[in-house]
Amino acid sequence: MKVTDYFERSQGQTLISFEVLPPLKGGSMQDIFDILDPLMEFKPPFVDVTYHREEFVYKMQETGYYEKTAIRKRPGTVGICASIMHRYGVDAVPHLICGGFSKEETENALIDLQFLGINNVLALRGDARQFEDKFIPEPNGHKFAVDLVKQMQEMNQGIYLDTNIDKGSKTDFCIGVAGYPEKHFEAPNLDQDIQYLIDKVKAGASYIVTQMFFDNEKFFEFVDKCRAAGIMVPIVPGLKPLTRKYQLNSIPRKFFINFPEALVKEVAKADEKNIKQIGIEWCIQQSKELKAKGVPCLHYYTMGDAETTIKIASSL
Repeated sequence: MKVTDYFERSQGQTLISFEVLPPLKGGSMQDIFDILDPLMEFKPPFVDVTYHREEFVYKMQETGYYEKTAIRKRPGTVGICASIMHRYGVDAVPHLICGGFSKEETENALIDLQFLGINNVLALRGDARQFEDKFIPEPNGHKFAVDLVKQMQEMNQGIYLDTNIDKGSKTDFCIGVAGYPEKHFEAPNLDQDIQYLIDKVKAGASYIVTQMFFDNEKFFEFVDKCRAAGIMVPIVPGLKPLTRKYQLNSIPRKFFINFPEALVKEVAKADEKNIKQIGIEWCIQQSKELKAKGVPCLHYYTMGDAETTIKIASSL
């Protein structure tokens, strides 16, 4: 079933969903099952599976020279989604990114997903490669997430890259995209970032999942701006608790978001052993307020930490 169908059938009730990381290469599906097994008690209608682009390493050759080699540390997103759906009977939402893929490779991945009965996809541009200061698309690849959305929507209409395909089979993807309550770090301002979001919705996106945030007012203001701009698709808040003191510096630097002063002061004066509990309690209060406001779903970034996520979800 499509993600948006779950929202429509929930009759105004706030759903709970989770996002998991693929295991590192050499790991197994049991790594995923160990995280999801205890989370299934919360009856998530869908589970997102992230995707990470390739990284480059330098390997010394027999000649003594170093060769630049691309590796994927967390492969297997499509297979993981199929395994999740088979084991739990819930829908899986793979993340597809522009970075590292040509349009043809993207098309082939979408065909595989359709054959497996996976009809929900989150379309993302993805990050720049490690040690590169800007995003560089693959040759014949997409530069922006909106272009990826357009390709998916064209396949939904039976249009493929090969123009010789006449009356191609129509796919049926429900397309989600990312939103940034405090703007994407590359956008000049929030208004322009919302314009990019308008473009993605016009191209065929059916719902939005936000980047993590720690100040609900930022989310509510973002939703109000989206609605005022004519964006009427469901907007799902993405949540992740702070668990370590060093994250006061690392999260803003990596994700370009702000912490509320009240949270900063509480964390700054606490011992390291108490930080996780402070983060959990803050996320619980965020969740309760968001639920009271009638958000369609609370989407938790588990980051491999089922125990913390369980404590938050149990409080609801």
